[in-house]
Amino acid sequence: MSKPTPELIKPEDVPQRAAALVKKMRFPMLATMDGDQPRVRPVSPVRTDGYTVYVANLKSYGKTTDIEKNPKVELGYLDEDHNQVRITGEAEVVTDRKLLEEIWNSNRLLQHYLGSIDNPELIVYKIIPAKVRFMQEWALTYYDVALVK
Repeated sequence: MSKPTPELIKPEDVPQRAAALVKKMRFPMLATMDGDQPRVRPVSPVRTDGYTVYVANLKSYGKTTDIEKNPKVELGYLDEDHNQVRITGEAEVVTDRKLLEEIWNSNRLLQHYLGSIDNPELIVYKIIPAKVRFMQEWALTYYDVALVK
């Protein structure tokens, strides 16, 4: 079997490719730390603003405890061509009522499963990116994606 030749990527194309992959893939993997043991699980973001990702959760879930103890997390996106984006950052609890209402009102699954925005089990995390990296399949090189502040 011959080794595939990676398509050359222009550095100026990396931000657009990374943003398109994040927009396209609905279920990234979220990595947290459970003590000294990494835990990875799929999540379904309830909102994405650029590389700032919002994830709803139940307070009784293990990732809530993980994030309370160590808010450093990473989201991994992978498409069917094995291109990937990694968003490394910190998770913080969303307390802004107006933002929570916007998220709630735009997400029928939250409404269906939790019944009320005031359900005591509901917690929404805002994952604030510190670093974003993109890798194209077979290139074996990560490209840093500039964050707009």
